[in-house]
Amino acid sequence: MKFGPPGVNIAVGPSSDESSLDAATFTLSEDPCADRRVVTVASVPEALAELTARCERWPQASAVCDDVLRAIDPAGATLAGVITESLAYSTLQAGPEFARWLDERGPASVPVIPDPVVARRDGDTLYVAFNRPQRHNAFSTDARAALLEALAVAQLDPSVTGIVLSGNGPSFCSGGDLAEFGTFADPASAHLARTRYSPALALDALTARLGSGCRARVHGRVLGSGLEMAAFCGWVEAQRDSVFGLPELGLGLIPGAGGTVSVTRRIGRWRTAYLVLSGRTIDAETALAWGLVDAIEPA
Repeated sequence: MKFGPPGVNIAVGPSSDESSLDAATFTLSEDPCADRRVVTVASVPEALAELTARCERWPQASAVCDDVLRAIDPAGATLAGVITESLAYSTLQAGPEFARWLDERGPASVPVIPDPVVARRDGDTLYVAFNRPQRHNAFSTDARAALLEALAVAQLDPSVTGIVLSGNGPSFCSGGDLAEFGTFADPASAHLARTRYSPALALDALTARLGSGCRARVHGRVLGSGLEMAAFCGWVEAQRDSVFGLPELGLGLIPGAGGTVSVTRRIGRWRTAYLVLSGRTIDAETALAWGLVDAIEPA
């Protein structure tokens, strides 16, 4: 079944036709299925109706999401994927769907919260924690700068053999701080900032060096950029209260913190597309079954 903007092609399964499963944006089924090209839902007609409504409300962001996920090679160079994603993100920042969201949101201000990221070293392990609990660790510009500073220590110091990324308060990270959205000078400058000062690239480099020694411990809200960054880590352990999602379509955007690379590497482009286009969240058990996390902490 094909609907919505060019490129978005949602199939209904189950199907044994490999070419159809590969070609679809994703396939919906009411039957349990381990194939990562398939998403199991309670009701296919209800899911299709919801997805149709969302794609009709955000047709440009939906189409660009599909384009980017098809264009990026998750096994390829991370930098190339991050650049592709960021250029698409900047295009949408200049588009009417994001402008509509900004108008609906209205004026907003970002509270000044000291020490948005805290770091401490214990032996050879560096512990880095988001520290804006009042806002569920929403990721802000100052948090990004502080995170990069902490990660730079680990990149430059070969004696650091372990990193643990976590969040203080009720959530790991609830995604970008919405009060900051729309404050970029222009899309080109925003693209350069995202790709030249990228925690995604730093975490990817550290995972390449440390493997599962670069860990994320997540709980509560693990959304948007929070999920995207955690997925770059070599090992992700979730508490049972964790909820995972990519809500950017509701802003007329797509993931912009490397998630089209990091999340796709873990769960494939099909289920990544489902998370973006549906806006739905999944629980820790589903995240484990999909491979989005590597373990769930014992109760």
